[in-house]
Amino acid sequence: MRERRTLAVAVALLLTALIPTGAWAAGGHHQRHHRHATATAAAVTPFAVEAPDRPTGPQPDGAPPACTTPEPVHTYSWIHCYTPQDILSAYGVDELHQAGYLGQGQTIVLVDSYGSPTAAQDLRFFHDTFFPSLPEPNFTQWFPNGKPDYHNTAHGNGQSGPAAAAGWAGEATLDIEWAYAIAPEAHIVLLAVPPAETEGVQGFPNLFKAIDKAIQRYPSGTVFSQSFGVTEQTFGGAMSTQMARFDRTYQRAAAAGDTVLASSGDDGTTGVAKPHRESTVYPFPTDGWPASSPWVTAVGGTQLQYGWTWDPTCDTPFTPDGDYNPCYFAYTPGGNTEAVWNESWLPAATGGGPSANYPRPSWQDPEAGIIGTDARGVPDLSWNAAVNGGVLVYTSFFPNVSRVGWHVYGGTSAASPQVAGLIALANQQQAESGQPPIGYLNPLLYRIGNDPSTYAQAFRDIVPHTYGTAASGRLDDNTLWQYQSDGSVAPGPIPGWPTLTGWDMTTGFGSPRAAGFVAALRAARNSG
Repeated sequence: MRERRTLAVAVALLLTALIPTGAWAAGGHHQRHHRHATATAAAVTPFAVEAPDRPTGPQPDGAPPACTTPEPVHTYSWIHCYTPQDILSAYGVDELHQAGYLGQGQTIVLVDSYGSPTAAQDLRFFHDTFFPSLPEPNFTQWFPNGKPDYHNTAHGNGQSGPAAAAGWAGEATLDIEWAYAIAPEAHIVLLAVPPAETEGVQGFPNLFKAIDKAIQRYPSGTVFSQSFGVTEQTFGGAMSTQMARFDRTYQRAAAAGDTVLASSGDDGTTGVAKPHRESTVYPFPTDGWPASSPWVTAVGGTQLQYGWTWDPTCDTPFTPDGDYNPCYFAYTPGGNTEAVWNESWLPAATGGGPSANYPRPSWQDPEAGIIGTDARGVPDLSWNAAVNGGVLVYTSFFPNVSRVGWHVYGGTSAASPQVAGLIALANQQQAESGQPPIGYLNPLLYRIGNDPSTYAQAFRDIVPHTYGTAASGRLDDNTLWQYQSDGSVAPGPIPGWPTLTGWDMTTGFGSPRAAGFVAALRAARNSG
């Protein structure tokens, strides 16, 4: 995923003004990876968002914390969290696991900068906690361009080197553990390509050379998940030429029978302006690349409220002393809803919208009226990306800046690797039936989604939801919110796109109903 640093700095400065010094100090810079940044240089950094890791206070009436992690126990008063078993049940993946589909014989490649110095041991801890009866994870961390060694110590404040590596380690660990959670017997490969790409195209050639090597190295049917991106306008006047160059790698993946996914982004329609060194944002809605490439399946974000229901009565997320504001984070027990991901308190929202570069592909013609122009519309489908309602990730990297233990993560970086795991389960079924892998996903996805006879079977439609009585509780678009001088939040100046019945430019066709999605996808693939 990509950090939009200008917005990050504005939010960080505002929160600094609103929240007393030290109120968020427990977790250091590692609390919200893609929100804590400097404006001195622009960087493509992870689309992973971590819940504030701060001392937790009691809830009213002695209610239990919203999240209590496994050992080593850490609690979050108001932030909800999910175990793999929660997510498997919520999306119906448990049905596939119970039928014996765990990803055996499949390969998932996760594309990140730097990797993590503790990736293997952290995944093993995750396995021992949640999947102790399964075989040891089949995991490879591959550094085709050389492996950095920062001795698991982070220092400095730059966009490369150990400071950047610490930020990317959280992204990498999130990707690894949650691709594994969906397909725990697949071969999980972390493709680590330092240094981190900058907000531009300087580092992309090396990155795409590494992806090309992976296409050749791993078997047909490999599923690639990418958790990075840049605003399309970053490419400037060379947009079409540069994107076409990199798209050739994606075309080679499709020719090899591989599937390529990418996170749609965490900043709604807001995009930073490279010519101003991210000191400002574009004054119009933008889209992110590579999610906008028609050769890539863009995975947007939802907020899954599974076992709880948000009930806000105010739009001020934090109290004057920096604590969580109960009137904003209030919830009631029970419920199972899924809304567009737009968390005003972060602020963060699912990326989506029409591409400024790509015309509408033929398989997206039925969506022409929603897109409104001759453009590729993003995203294609979605999965839970919420931070309040995030997933548990175990980390032990860079302990001088990050607490060893369980953390809560969200962002569309959490969504893409989980969908990659689901595609791996479909490929396993294909292989066991003597059928070819799913491969290039988008034409199949739109065949399923635009057929009323298969849509309800394959997808949960994400429609507008209203929670509580506060404006923040109306989740019906991907307009990024912003903090006001009084500590409240309100919609920002860049308009978003509406969440609609059926396909839209916030959540695509919606989130997969795992078993039905796999069945419909396979039927579409095998029908010719």
